[in-house]
Amino acid sequence: MARPPGYYVRQRLWQNRPAVAGLAFIALCTLVALLGYWVLPDNSPNANHGFVQIQKERPGLRVQLLRQPLPDSARDTQAADNIFATWLHGREPDVLETPIGGYQFSGDSIILEPLSAHSADAGRRRRLALADVVGRPGSRTELQQAVRQNHLSTRTYWLGTDKAGRDELSRLLLGTRISLGIGLVAVLISVVLGMAVGAVAGYFGGWVDSLLLGVMTVVWSIPGIMLVIAISLALDSKGVWVSFVAVGLTMWVDVARVVRGQMLSLRSATFVEAGRVLGLPTARLIARHLLPNMRGPLIVLATSNFAAAILLEAGLSFLGLGVQPPAPSWGLMVKEGYDLLGTEAGLWLTLLPGAAISLLVLSFNLLGNGLRDAYDPKTPVAV
Repeated sequence: MARPPGYYVRQRLWQNRPAVAGLAFIALCTLVALLGYWVLPDNSPNANHGFVQIQKERPGLRVQLLRQPLPDSARDTQAADNIFATWLHGREPDVLETPIGGYQFSGDSIILEPLSAHSADAGRRRRLALADVVGRPGSRTELQQAVRQNHLSTRTYWLGTDKAGRDELSRLLLGTRISLGIGLVAVLISVVLGMAVGAVAGYFGGWVDSLLLGVMTVVWSIPGIMLVIAISLALDSKGVWVSFVAVGLTMWVDVARVVRGQMLSLRSATFVEAGRVLGLPTARLIARHLLPNMRGPLIVLATSNFAAAILLEAGLSFLGLGVQPPAPSWGLMVKEGYDLLGTEAGLWLTLLPGAAISLLVLSFNLLGNGLRDAYDPKTPVAV
């Protein structure tokens, strides 16, 4: 029974175990990025929300927290219509959480014991009115019961805390949004721009090809990170969107060169000549008949560019030119850990985000290698 070519591509891909493992890890990271705050142990790992009492703590720390409502003046005033900022950074919590070493009730008040392991809290016992903790008046027994049930909790910091006392695991998980987001935007920009330039250069040839090839050669000769820095300075801005666009604008040359080479070999094919005889518009002939024949090489190149974009963003953030604090960029987290090298916390605060970057980039490279073999018709297929 005759089968479409796509069937054999899928079969070759599923037989490549490293590629499937890379695809599985990418799918897991994508799921974490989409779910975001739904799966974070700490729902507010951004901004300056951290605890000075538990800065740079080792993995496995368990802390008891007292939760009390924030006053109206301190509530989050972030614009409700800024959907992207909310998706990336989240909102500040509507409650104030305080790490405590213990507590005891005394009349209409609660006495908070400090975390004895920290000199910053040594000897500082705090007395709070129960009504202020609960946020409403009531009898002593009722308020004490409400505090026990609704305002006391225990949190485990499985990967420790950073220099601001924020949950390292939550920041690592949320960092997948920036890494995958910048990879996706960069790939889309590079593929669209590269396909357009490469298709025009390869199809028309002549002086058009020479001119566009010269532009590609000039851009190709500039180191990617230097070009991103130049674009960021030209836009006179820093931040997530600038990083996304700048990285994308540095990666289109690879796509353009591949499309140009494929177009030079296909423009004299029989089906292209038939399209010209039938009077098909040039734009339709390129978009509907030529570019679809390059799907395989473009998919392989897109996965490679995805990995390169993640590395480039991490490098820019490490240098302070990419995503700005307090966003949990993995490159920025490596920089924060690097600044603490020589201390006990510096080791894992550097290794954890570094390992996350390496695993995600390795996964895309494995997937790209698998797709390259899958689109190669010479690769055997197990029936």
